[in-house]
Amino acid sequence: MDVAAFSPVPAAIGGAMIGLAAVLFMALNGRIAGVSGVVAGVLAPLRGEGRGDLAWRGAFVAGLFLAPLAASLVRGEIVRVSAPHPWWMMAIGGLLVGYGARLGSGCTSGHGICGLARLSKRSVAATATFMTAGIVAVFILHRWMGF
Repeated sequence: MDVAAFSPVPAAIGGAMIGLAAVLFMALNGRIAGVSGVVAGVLAPLRGEGRGDLAWRGAFVAGLFLAPLAASLVRGEIVRVSAPHPWWMMAIGGLLVGYGARLGSGCTSGHGICGLARLSKRSVAATATFMTAGIVAVFILHRWMGF
């Protein structure tokens, strides 16, 4: 499967599934499905901040890793992902995004999916900010730095 090719139907189905999962998570747990906050809660015991909701948070994070494996089993083929840049560069980018998410008190899933759906003004501002920053970063890296 070539993940670089865009297909609108699977993308729409995936988006609907993410939206449904966010709604169900809020309805059943009363919580926002913001990945940075969930992961921070998993890491909290490592920082000596208590166990809290470690079980559901651990299951949530495990699901992020297990979902591609489940998709591979359903499709009958391994889901392959190709990347245009070296892994170390993407790892640094991921760490920077994670740091920015914590610094901004929320991530793309918390603000961009859940917050916008709740018509949160704070989430509109946050989403506009990280979308603008992402566009500028891509422009600088691709046009000026040649990555």
